[in-house]
Amino acid sequence: MGKKRVLVGYGIDVDAVANWINTTDGKPQTPTNVSRGVYGATVGIDRLLKLYDKYNIKATFFTPAHSIESFPKQLAKVRDAGHEIGLHGYTHEHLSTLSAQQQHDVLEKSIDVLTKFCGKKPLGFTAPAWDTTKELIPQLEEFGIMYDHSFMHHDVQPYYTPDSSHTWVETNVAKPADFWMSPMTKIHPSKVVQIPSNWHLDDWPPLQPIPGRPGAQGFVSTHEVERLWMEQFDFAYREYDTFIFPMSIHPQVSGKPQVILMHERIIEYINKHEGVEWMPLGDMAKEFIEGRIPGVEIEGGVGP
Repeated sequence: MGKKRVLVGYGIDVDAVANWINTTDGKPQTPTNVSRGVYGATVGIDRLLKLYDKYNIKATFFTPAHSIESFPKQLAKVRDAGHEIGLHGYTHEHLSTLSAQQQHDVLEKSIDVLTKFCGKKPLGFTAPAWDTTKELIPQLEEFGIMYDHSFMHHDVQPYYTPDSSHTWVETNVAKPADFWMSPMTKIHPSKVVQIPSNWHLDDWPPLQPIPGRPGAQGFVSTHEVERLWMEQFDFAYREYDTFIFPMSIHPQVSGKPQVILMHERIIEYINKHEGVEWMPLGDMAKEFIEGRIPGVEIEGGVGP
């Protein structure tokens, strides 16, 4: 076992009201669900800022532009405390529901809002609901965004995100079998660093109750979630001398009392390990670009 270097960080999705009013078809949202978003933008943010101050952690707050424009005083607290603020759509739009032009317009508007609010251009992006499109990475390259946090080619290593030029054929049983029996074409890297996302390191599915929505149980014990997250950390620490460990959370979930206590236990457990460094996800991307942490190369597909 070599000397360890472990880059750990939180990516906080400040969905606030934006996530709830993203009904995609203009259907009205209930005032109760909107109130859950207000809780996240106020109570949740305040509690997370207190947590990070306690442990001297700088994190990344991926923030829909709607959240900044609707709760500027709260997001000013995040900015002024020295945390990174990254892109997360305007009203948490699911990219697969948008045209290429709509995606471009939302990205352009969001970059403008965050740049004016922070006094500098954002470095990174995470797709709302990690719902991506083939237009995403080329558009991030076009706008000069350094890193993304939406893909899952790896879980604990940074890499250059595939450029979306590779293709595949979906199975369509309405057509002859020869239609779909072909391999995926070769993956080629883009210039956009990937700090990988991971549903198993996300607080939303197990801890956010949404009645009637499959996968949003909401009432899983925080001790079970904590064990799941720490088993992933333990495996990575055993298998790799260098790795990254980005955790994805939401103020309206992790701002709850029982979840704050879970994060305290997780932070204190991770801090017992040699070689741990806490940092925003943007700093992880810089470490990879500048060669201070190796990461991996994503391979797959056939052809030139």
